[in-house]
Amino acid sequence: MKYSMCNNIELPNSRRDFLCRAGGGFGALAYTALTGQSLFAARENNPTGEKIPHHVGRAKNIIWLFMEGGPSHLDLFDYKPELNRLAGQKLPESFPRPVTAMGEINSPILECKRKWSQCGESGLWISDWLPHHHAIADELCVIHSCVSDGINHAGGVCQMNTGAVFGGRPSLGAWVSYGLGSASKSLPDFVVMKDSNSMVVNGVRAWGSGFMPSGHQGVLFEGGDEPLRNLNNPKGISSSQQKRKLEFINQLNRHHFEGRESNTDLDARIHSYELAARMQADAPEAIDLENEPEHIQKMYGLDQKETEVYGRQCLLARRLVERGVRFIQLYSGAGSKWDSHSNIEGNHSRLCRGVDKPIAGLIADLKQRGMLEDTLVMWGGEFGRTPMSEKGTGRDHNPTGFTMWMAGGGAKGGQTIGATDDLGLYAVEDKLHVHDIHATVMGMMGLDHTKVVYMHKGRPERVDLNEGHVHKGLVYGA
Repeated sequence: MKYSMCNNIELPNSRRDFLCRAGGGFGALAYTALTGQSLFAARENNPTGEKIPHHVGRAKNIIWLFMEGGPSHLDLFDYKPELNRLAGQKLPESFPRPVTAMGEINSPILECKRKWSQCGESGLWISDWLPHHHAIADELCVIHSCVSDGINHAGGVCQMNTGAVFGGRPSLGAWVSYGLGSASKSLPDFVVMKDSNSMVVNGVRAWGSGFMPSGHQGVLFEGGDEPLRNLNNPKGISSSQQKRKLEFINQLNRHHFEGRESNTDLDARIHSYELAARMQADAPEAIDLENEPEHIQKMYGLDQKETEVYGRQCLLARRLVERGVRFIQLYSGAGSKWDSHSNIEGNHSRLCRGVDKPIAGLIADLKQRGMLEDTLVMWGGEFGRTPMSEKGTGRDHNPTGFTMWMAGGGAKGGQTIGATDDLGLYAVEDKLHVHDIHATVMGMMGLDHTKVVYMHKGRPERVDLNEGHVHKGLVYGA
């Protein structure tokens, strides 16, 4: 091979030589991302450091409280007196005809049986289904004008997580992992928990990495007392024996990986083994809730049967955030249990009792520890519910106007963003599409969503599919 010399640097003489050598550099970029180097390291040693904007956002971590199935904004946060005044009547002719999942657009309007209060100094409207939320009202930035394209659960959950109604794209957690890297060497960047053995709609694709390297996908923690299976050494196996075994497995894996560097699934599997070995040292302490003081456990509702499951997840989320986990997603109602096509009173009453105290406890605990300032907590489902009834006692899916809220991480608490019409069917003021929500979250994490780009088949891909905008009214100092 022939080279020319320039300042003692060997340069290839042909394009083929150049591409061959440069290709190794591109592989190093992917390897660096998979090894989880933090972007807050020195820039000159960090190949992805250019993704950090000049002003790093306040939020360092995210806890996403996902109410799967579609909670009713009309019975929780979006107070609409007109619902009761027009109850039993058809949707007024002045409203555009909606497209509903079940096609019952001519059903009568269903009254809201909730009692409402204006809470905190801000006077945010919150219903009696969430009494513990009344105490945290001034921490909440309530977005009443969310919009999605997913009319059913599969499309709705997929878009709320990935930005698209069809599978195959990276989830928001994967984008955060790709953009910021790892803050912990012994815990995953992205953790997912659900409140039952039921699977979330679309399964693991909801927290997948899509076309990105598999190392950015979420890691599912199980429910119960043992969130991570096989965390402890097998019975009769000492730590030194386990270490030698893992070293031998890693040696075999690395030998098998040679010549297969383009297989990101294989590389992610190898890194998962290495991470698992590190987790055996640190994770047992991280997930041990018994060391928490009794008053903290009660704050999350661990002493009550109805709130124990989600309370454990919220408390574990706080402990993981303390230890550097970037992105945590907690599913309530896994398997679309917030879906209320009938008996919304019984369904939502039960689910609200299960999450109300744990969520309020999480916000209060983060605040008293000084962690709420840099931890963004986000609440919502894949869509809301219609003002028209279904089966007489329920509400259909409503992606054209629904509510989410954010707290901490730089979000301006005690305010509302946007509005729906008088019946809560359509967002009519300051609409925020899912793409805008994703762009805003990235901005609150200090990432310019237009610059966090992943090249896929020659196309520069972004979290917002090139359509989102950061809503600066949400953020302090923006």
